[in-house]
Amino acid sequence: MSWDDVSDTECPIARACSVVGDRWTLLILRELIMGTRRFDDLQAQTGMSSHLLSTRLKRLEKDGVVERRLYSERPPRYEYRRTDKGKELDPVILLLRQWGMKYGGFGAKDEPAAHMIHKKTGKVIDADWRMPSTGKKFTFDDTRSTISKRWTKEREARRTAFRAAKGLSE
Repeated sequence: MSWDDVSDTECPIARACSVVGDRWTLLILRELIMGTRRFDDLQAQTGMSSHLLSTRLKRLEKDGVVERRLYSERPPRYEYRRTDKGKELDPVILLLRQWGMKYGGFGAKDEPAAHMIHKKTGKVIDADWRMPSTGKKFTFDDTRSTISKRWTKEREARRTAFRAAKGLSE
């Protein structure tokens, strides 16, 4: 069964999976949440081939999860942003983060990759945090985050390796 077939099923889980049901799409969304906007930066941090990234971004745009915005006219260059529809996936990403923190093989004393605080409550968002039931939908816009030193180093190493492989200087 192809993804196009799945998107026409009566099952809402299958329909959702047809949009966001692969790791690459979820990593793209993670990067957009973190403020990564440009194609090369998305590629460097996800490790995707340009063809695969282009395909996934086009699909997400077609599905209304992301939008392209022109940031340079000559040559035409675009950045990517989550739409309101895309932001409604934030609780899903949060739950995946929490599940990964709990079952991803990290030790109890390991520093999380990102320290997150819920702005309204001031509470740390860890593996056990639950979204407040205020009636307002959760989005990462409601958080304040800082990246750990270890993850910052990992991300910079990815960026440096990507740029070197492309023959670009720092």
